[in-house]
Amino acid sequence: MNILNLPSLNILAVHETEDTYHIEAESASPLLDMCDQCGFGEEYLSKYGTKKHLYADTPMHGKRVAITFRKQRYRCKNCGTTCFEIQLDMSDKRLATQRLIDYVSQQSLSRTFTSIAKEVGMDEKTVRNIFRDYVNFLYEHFRNETPKWLGIDEIHIIKPRCVLTNIEENTIFDMLENRNKETLVKYLSRLPNRHQIQYVAMDMWNPYKDAVKAILPQAMIVVDKFHVVRMANTALEDIRKAHRKEIEPKQRRQLMRDRYVLLKRKHDLTAQDMLLLDLWTANYPKLKMAYDLKEDFFKIWDSKSRLEAYDKYQHWLRRIPDEMQAPFKPIVTAMKNWEEEVFNYFDHPVTNAYTESVNNLIRLANRIGRGYSFEALKAKILFTEGIRKTKTTKHSMRSQYNTFYSMMSYNSQDYEETLYLGTDISTLVDVIEKGSF
Repeated sequence: MNILNLPSLNILAVHETEDTYHIEAESASPLLDMCDQCGFGEEYLSKYGTKKHLYADTPMHGKRVAITFRKQRYRCKNCGTTCFEIQLDMSDKRLATQRLIDYVSQQSLSRTFTSIAKEVGMDEKTVRNIFRDYVNFLYEHFRNETPKWLGIDEIHIIKPRCVLTNIEENTIFDMLENRNKETLVKYLSRLPNRHQIQYVAMDMWNPYKDAVKAILPQAMIVVDKFHVVRMANTALEDIRKAHRKEIEPKQRRQLMRDRYVLLKRKHDLTAQDMLLLDLWTANYPKLKMAYDLKEDFFKIWDSKSRLEAYDKYQHWLRRIPDEMQAPFKPIVTAMKNWEEEVFNYFDHPVTNAYTESVNNLIRLANRIGRGYSFEALKAKILFTEGIRKTKTTKHSMRSQYNTFYSMMSYNSQDYEETLYLGTDISTLVDVIEKGSF
């Protein structure tokens, strides 16, 4: 009985301990068709004894499996070199069966390296190296299509990271270790078909802008409107916090509970919300001024044209009273430094509309990220089965080689190609929240 279920091996002995199956085996039909050194054929090779190698295999019945494999050695009659048989079920790179390498590769996307190492009896460093080989293979064979509308955003996983998104498809395209200009320049420089990128939506982070201008000069930069308008809420929050020192502890706690009515858009407030808003703004005039400025700033993004938006902004700018200048200064400065990119939105309304999903992802990724390196978490997000978005396209050989086929009168055949568009953000957030990620 072949306990390993590997027909290429003959089982010589089996010894079972508390946590491990120790199995001795040899090849059923040793194979080597030429000398590794000189290339002369198998007729020049003669058996030259065996050498024992210890290989790890996939766990069986909850126990580790260790195979002592008697590897056939050969000696070449032409050059005198000794070489070993080829055993396809054994990895030629590591002391493990190929199926164990495959198992560790798959498991590395869903489990920590330490837990896998403990299960299969490998060193954690070996598991990590197998993971890296697997990820390199995935990147090579399942590369995402370069989007026409590229989003560059930030996600905080232990520290700030750069997230690249396909805006049209609502997917995560890739993730970078940091958000430095040098890192992004290096990445964009190697991006296939980067010249097809038409628009890049981003937040107001100069390294992003510098990198895009350097590598994607044809692309129009559009500042994501959500990054702009939330600055108005930040200013309002600063004013609310400043008021805490002026009111009684009971009112302070109530203001904290009611802060949501200040941050919501006025048209989204319920009748009860409006009563609370009127109460706070009537008693605290500075809060009313700040709230009105916030609302008017948001309304700029309801404009139908670039000119209308620019005129509304200039009007808003003139209306900022002296006592509101300091808290709203960051907005004014940002608008001055990024004026062209901010108002590009009104010509081409490109935006990362999934901001809330990304915010959920930040929170959830940090939760599942405990015990994972960024490299492992990134691979898990990009390559987990079931959450990758794909598109199938049909191609016709006749359309590509029309003249040739018309001359030769050959029948052409259509073929299909699967394009990978990235990780669907909504699906990713959903599976994480359900605990199935």
